[in-house]
Amino acid sequence: MKVFVLAESRKARLELTAGARPYGEQVEVIVIGNDKDSAVADKIWSIPAQEGAMFEDYTETVAALLHQEQPQLLLVEPTKRCKLMAGRLAAMAGTSVMTDLIDLTEDGVGKHLVYGGAAIRKEKAATSLAIVMVGPGVLSGADEGGKGEQEVFPFVQPSHRIQVVSRAKKEKSSVDLASAKRVIGVGRGIAKEEDLGMIRELAAVIHSEVGCSRPIAEAEKWLPKETYIGVSGLMLAPEVYVAVGISGQVQHTVGMNRSKVVIAINKDKNAAIFAQADYGIVGDLYKVVPALIEQLK
Repeated sequence: MKVFVLAESRKARLELTAGARPYGEQVEVIVIGNDKDSAVADKIWSIPAQEGAMFEDYTETVAALLHQEQPQLLLVEPTKRCKLMAGRLAAMAGTSVMTDLIDLTEDGVGKHLVYGGAAIRKEKAATSLAIVMVGPGVLSGADEGGKGEQEVFPFVQPSHRIQVVSRAKKEKSSVDLASAKRVIGVGRGIAKEEDLGMIRELAAVIHSEVGCSRPIAEAEKWLPKETYIGVSGLMLAPEVYVAVGISGQVQHTVGMNRSKVVIAINKDKNAAIFAQADYGIVGDLYKVVPALIEQLK
């Protein structure tokens, strides 16, 4: 099987290329411009960067490349722009897109959450090309690399180019939760935004990153949306996950249930999070967290 990789960011491109190994003998990556770091692939298709072109303007070029090379699987990074391109590519190829997969078997069966995380749906492409979108941490990387051969594929002028009207800088979180080995997740058990200070102090002590449940990011806006863990958010698989003040609703736990060790802190002994935890502390987080900081320093 021939597998292609399409990603907007360099980091995702490398992860998807390494993770593609179990699914095909030939792994090829599509890059805009030149990216020598994609040498983990067997082949690098380089599309010449066009001045003033948006990422979406390369859709026709990628479609032409897929038509020429006929891969059986296209792995795509789940960014907004990649989702837009994937949808158009699927329409051009007469197929569909499997989105937000939490697992992909070697025979092409994808699993993703439905009904707000209450169920898992299995699906498989019925066409010769499967377009699959997977987030960070879903595919396990392989150690072996490819030949890294490079070939230029000519740019195809789109029928309608996107015009940039204006640009505005968006502040983003510098936290890389997907790569963190230890993560602390905070929920509604935190009463005030300033109380996140002790969580960050604990994170510094155990060399952890800080994420949160959806209400903390979207309702309270105490942490960036990029740190939200769960359905439609991040899917993590750290070595250690510490849930602080999180009740354990399935919408959140689907984003951290692949953690190797889960530690839960909650004053409600009946909280659902304890069913997911390897270790649990029943107690007031405002007493437990300072005590942990003191003991672990």
